[in-house]
Amino acid sequence: MKTTRREFLASAAAAPLVSPILLGVANKAGTKAPVMGEGAHRYEAIHDWGTLPASIKYGNTHGVVHDSQGFIYVHHTVFADSERADSMVVFDNKGRFVRSWGKEFHGVAHGLHIRKEGRDEFLYLTVNAANPRLTPQPEMQAVVVKTTLKGEVVWKIQGPPDIAQYKASADGAPPRYNPTNLAIAPNGDIYVGDGYGSYYINQYNRNAEYIRTFGGKGSDPGQLNEPHGIWMDTRRPDPVLVVADRRNNRLQRFTLDGRHVDFVAGFRLPCHFDERQGMVVVPDLHGRVTLLDRNNAIVAHLGDSNAPTWNNPLRTKPRDQFIPGQFICPHGACFDRDGNIFVVEWVEVGRVTKLRKVA
Repeated sequence: MKTTRREFLASAAAAPLVSPILLGVANKAGTKAPVMGEGAHRYEAIHDWGTLPASIKYGNTHGVVHDSQGFIYVHHTVFADSERADSMVVFDNKGRFVRSWGKEFHGVAHGLHIRKEGRDEFLYLTVNAANPRLTPQPEMQAVVVKTTLKGEVVWKIQGPPDIAQYKASADGAPPRYNPTNLAIAPNGDIYVGDGYGSYYINQYNRNAEYIRTFGGKGSDPGQLNEPHGIWMDTRRPDPVLVVADRRNNRLQRFTLDGRHVDFVAGFRLPCHFDERQGMVVVPDLHGRVTLLDRNNAIVAHLGDSNAPTWNNPLRTKPRDQFIPGQFICPHGACFDRDGNIFVVEWVEVGRVTKLRKVA
């Protein structure tokens, strides 16, 4: 069931004693929001940005994108006792709730990509396989879905391609398939990272017809160990595919036909990408957000928690224990049209931070 801003406001007026999560406040003491970064890369950190309706509670916040109207889309797994199961929440640029949808992705929401095609914009959702213990089981899982901005399904790719790499072994056990993110080439080809499955990249054309598979588990050039995020770098005449090779602690670049180009080092557990005017933001699950310039040189690490391990115990704690000015487990990020950055984190109660550019 979809929720709209009008319905949200009406329900709030009818039940004034039920308070939504009031987000975008500097902190409970009313002090100034912390600033991350240095020099030309300084951002004011507005944690818990956006106003959720009382009927929706965030689960792990996995994906975030920004559309041409300035709306922000957050894809989350939905908290266990949330009244509504809508996994997609949409805000305007002031953080006011616009609408929600996506109950069919409750518990399995993961990758999120937006693309303008002609006059229209479309969302591409990469949906995980569900934990067998999850009740009820999601309507859709281990699937790639193209939707309108309001959630109408255009097409879907269910399961892995019918190729040898995904055939059952001698003992009858099929290889794992669990897609995490995707990228789209200028010609419309779609590259899906099987980041939680068998660590391949599967390529399809714009009509979701299979083309090829490359990658596979390993650490040698061309091999991948948890290809969690994926991005089409079009900053130069010849596009390249960039993969967040997460468990190998690096980025790996490929030609569009799947040949290894090179590595980019300097990461802990890179998750995904977004680009604006040559600058790239890379959320890193190990407690920080990294900025790259157009030559792929690291120019800033933002909000570093300096946690000794990537699985920060704060990710399962109540929101009031989070530390202002520090990230816990950044999972997705995007720029808006003004150069601000939105970061969503893999924490059980969800966390959306707006990094307002101040320099």
